[in-house]
Amino acid sequence: MFEQLLELVKSQSGEAIVNNPAVPNEHNEAVMNEATNSITSTLQGLLSSGGSNGIAQVLNMFSNQNAGADVNNHPVAQTMSSNLVSSLMSKFGIGGQQAGGIASMLLPMVLNKLIGGSSNTGGGLNIQSLFNGLSGGKTGGMDIGSLVAQFGGNALDKNHDGHVDLQDLMAAFTGGGAQQQQQQQQQPTAQTGGGILDALTGLLGKS
Repeated sequence: MFEQLLELVKSQSGEAIVNNPAVPNEHNEAVMNEATNSITSTLQGLLSSGGSNGIAQVLNMFSNQNAGADVNNHPVAQTMSSNLVSSLMSKFGIGGQQAGGIASMLLPMVLNKLIGGSSNTGGGLNIQSLFNGLSGGKTGGMDIGSLVAQFGGNALDKNHDGHVDLQDLMAAFTGGGAQQQQQQQQQPTAQTGGGILDALTGLLGKS
């Protein structure tokens, strides 16, 4: 997953890094690696130890409503940017203004390739494969795209309509099989968004 994301970063780094006089040519590859690290480490931190709010923020950022320049204003993107700026300044001696310019130019382009589960990012990288990589494969059987759609607009899914994807998700969290799923179907579907998020927190937080 990291290599796929790195290739995506490289494909978007022309103006921000390669043709940027603030970045010496011998540091181009290292700066691209650092940008990739800032994305993965920020997401991993929020998903594994950010609690329910952290997971909700990540899912919300990847909703289609944040496509375009507005992604720069999202709290998750701002955290990524801050992390990248700090790294560029401390590791490569790049000035704060120049580092900020690199982050503000590069990160939105990369994130916009991922937002909405785009299948055109190259190398098969999309939202599903990104989450699978960050979770060590534990989200492989889950429809991450559906979860992202639910968290668009800063709102949880409140209609509890009993779609199979959500029931499968809860079964994966609890380790339940067909019998447990049948029992859940016979009970009122009063699962809350917080319950789903807490379960996802536990799943992604395990080593």
